[in-house]
Amino acid sequence: MRFGVGETGQRLLDLGTGTGALGRGFARAGCKVTGLDPSDALIDEARRLDKEAGVTTDYVTASAEDTGLDDHSFDVVTAGQCWHWFDRPAAAAETARLLKPGGSLVIAHFDWIPLPGNLAEATERLIERHNPEWAMGGGTGLPRDWLADVAMAGFSGIETFSFDEHTPYSHRAWRGCIRASAGVGASLAPDAVEKFDSALAELLETGFPEDPLTVLHRCFALVCQFL
Repeated sequence: MRFGVGETGQRLLDLGTGTGALGRGFARAGCKVTGLDPSDALIDEARRLDKEAGVTTDYVTASAEDTGLDDHSFDVVTAGQCWHWFDRPAAAAETARLLKPGGSLVIAHFDWIPLPGNLAEATERLIERHNPEWAMGGGTGLPRDWLADVAMAGFSGIETFSFDEHTPYSHRAWRGCIRASAGVGASLAPDAVEKFDSALAELLETGFPEDPLTVLHRCFALVCQFL
């Protein structure tokens, strides 16, 4: 493998593992995976999904900034769809402590891309109307600040890559995705979430009636080593 990540027998820590999707893929590849997340409820769901998939993962309830794990105990640390939630400098420093010399950090993210007139832009405008304090719209899917995070923590050999995908969603699936997002489910009261969801359903029916929808996303990955 080009980056030496995901090789059989590697000890791999998946930060912010949630329901374990990323870690499960590495477990299928033969890695010895530990998933870490502050939510016991998400870890319980990850264990259930692991059992269905026939893989084994160890889980730890802790934060990415203070894992409580041993120094230099992992070959690889991954963070998928979660780096923006962390105290990023603290998480980078903790990752450096956890990696063996020459170990790799992989940060990956999958973002919808708002462009004039597309569904992502219309959805973001709707979120802003219902949640004026939300300030995460207008993204490009290329988080340049993350390169500084890892460089300042002592990582080197920093490489990034990205590619675009047009991802299909049913109306129901897009509503579920947005409902669970930072600007809606994570920050609005339950009654406000319901009001937003009704407005999004109307937006889809009137402005984007095709089903399934096709939504432009950008996949971004950063890979680096701690020597």
